[in-house]
Amino acid sequence: MINIALFEPDIPQNTGSFIRLAACMGAPLHIIEPCGFPFDDKRMRRVALDYYDLAAIKRHISWQAFLNWNKTPRHRLVLLTTRATQPYSEFTFTDDDVLLFGRESSGVPDEVRGAVDASITIPMQSQARSLNVALAASMVLGEALRQVRM
Repeated sequence: MINIALFEPDIPQNTGSFIRLAACMGAPLHIIEPCGFPFDDKRMRRVALDYYDLAAIKRHISWQAFLNWNKTPRHRLVLLTTRATQPYSEFTFTDDDVLLFGRESSGVPDEVRGAVDASITIPMQSQARSLNVALAASMVLGEALRQVRM
């Protein structure tokens, strides 16, 4: 099953969108803390509406805790980043992938970038800097699910 992971999110509304995406698509969601906002069930329920209870959410207190979770069974970590050159549409996804998305303000640090198995990007107009992280997650998860469910 394809998983989604959000590294140290900054914006609660985007995290709420990830929760809704995870709930609607049946993809477990991993929140890698610390978050840039107070993450508690009451606040997240307000942002994610009634989708909160439908989503499979796993919180990790740190990057290292997430890596420890990923030891058994080992999932392939696929980072979506503007620094990659391989388009997501030309990448072959597998059912055990974890799609990793960085902070809205700064992406991921070099330590995280160095630990992933693959890096992919969404090709955009040259003058555009980036897409909203939740929108990007929807695009990439849609393609990944299309591939593995064929």
